[in-house]
Amino acid sequence: MAGHRQSKKRRYITWAVAGAAVVAGGGIAAQTSMAATAWPAQKTYTGRAFDTCTAPSLNAMKAWKGGLYGAAAVYVGGKNRGCAQPNLTASWVKSVNSLGWKLIPIYVGAQPPCQTGKNPEKLTASTASSLGAKDAADAVAKASALGMKKGSPIYLDMEPYDITNKSCNDAVLTYVRSFSRTLRAKTYRSGYYGFTSSSAKAVATATNRTDLPGNLWYALWDKKNTTTSDWPWKPDQYTNHSRGHQYMVNSKETRGGYTITVDRDAWDAPVAIVG
Repeated sequence: MAGHRQSKKRRYITWAVAGAAVVAGGGIAAQTSMAATAWPAQKTYTGRAFDTCTAPSLNAMKAWKGGLYGAAAVYVGGKNRGCAQPNLTASWVKSVNSLGWKLIPIYVGAQPPCQTGKNPEKLTASTASSLGAKDAADAVAKASALGMKKGSPIYLDMEPYDITNKSCNDAVLTYVRSFSRTLRAKTYRSGYYGFTSSSAKAVATATNRTDLPGNLWYALWDKKNTTTSDWPWKPDQYTNHSRGHQYMVNSKETRGGYTITVDRDAWDAPVAIVG
């Protein structure tokens, strides 16, 4: 994920620093602020997924169907989204869904104030709460416009930062809670992408669990296709179909005559509800 906004060299530096089934209620135990709403059944995919910067063409998705992957992550929005998305339309979503693909919506929201590098949107302690709500509302609007219905997850992309910087970390968690709370108010499931060395660790180890994301997609590039054996935190966290694992990055692969550079993911978590 980081490579979709940073160079390969940059992503390694920042990292160092700092079949499908429909089930009811999967992952809800890890979340708060959901009980009062009648939620659509969660759509869960378990298997291999890939994420890549620009959503592939429909022809490429046709060529890749039936191979190693059953799901694809797509960048639905965010001011820090790194690539243009000429293929990512409601028509594309409907078409790839009809082919049997499961989709994982990602939103590249505001990034930490202590994060190195320049981003179009950074949060601060004073703007964290309002910006989290604003970005979540935008994420829902973007996902909805693509045909991803209520009950779908949206995964907030948070890149590496120094979580030992307390003021910075507190601001990030305020933003994340506001983002998650707003998603749930709009009946979208809250997900989060981060690094086991920093941004994911901050969420997984936070003492106050209120309004934190209910689904965690962790980046740990150990080349292990699993969401269990290398899980670095308490084994009872994010159970019941609530985990994704980005285990390999920058894998150049060709299928059916179409070559795409992807990151590989082990997936056991919610995917978009389409159609």
